[in-house]
Amino acid sequence: MQAIINAQMPYNICCVISNNPNAQGLDFAKKNGIDTCVVNHLDYPDRKSFDQALGNVVEKYEPDLIVLAGFMRILNSDTIARFSEKIINIHPSLLPAFTGLDTHARAIDAGVKIHGCTVHFVSPDLDSGPIVAQAALRIRSNDSPQTLADRILTLEHEILPKSITWILDGRCTMSSGRIIMDSTIFNDTFSFHG
Repeated sequence: MQAIINAQMPYNICCVISNNPNAQGLDFAKKNGIDTCVVNHLDYPDRKSFDQALGNVVEKYEPDLIVLAGFMRILNSDTIARFSEKIINIHPSLLPAFTGLDTHARAIDAGVKIHGCTVHFVSPDLDSGPIVAQAALRIRSNDSPQTLADRILTLEHEILPKSITWILDGRCTMSSGRIIMDSTIFNDTFSFHG
């Protein structure tokens, strides 16, 4: 979330919402003049009522795009349908490999040579929505899950703001569950880290 704010894109970030009242990102957003809201999942008896309350808060802001950045809860299918084709997520692996948690340790344990991150639209199936962008790097022989996570985070901070820009500029759209990219996207550059 901080990387999105720091990117200073020409779009209005209408609100930063967290389910954790102690999330550091809330203070960072406030310091940058962005509305914040907490919908604490512990205040709700079940996932469905939490998702409904979260959706109601999001709906108030009428966002063009909802970005899950560090939001570690799985949204139910009703919430995903409510904001169909408006929710993106960044995942710390090259999907479809290593969905879910502990991606860096799993990549090292599997002996893969390339690892990275993926920006994708959110679908009801975990980490399986249409892919907007991916960035990759080589796994080093001395990488630990933490060193790999730190190196991947640099890539995440680069591709997430670019993906947001492409979507909000209309250069990346979705049709029938497939991503359509304007040819100008391929002129954008990324820095890759070995």
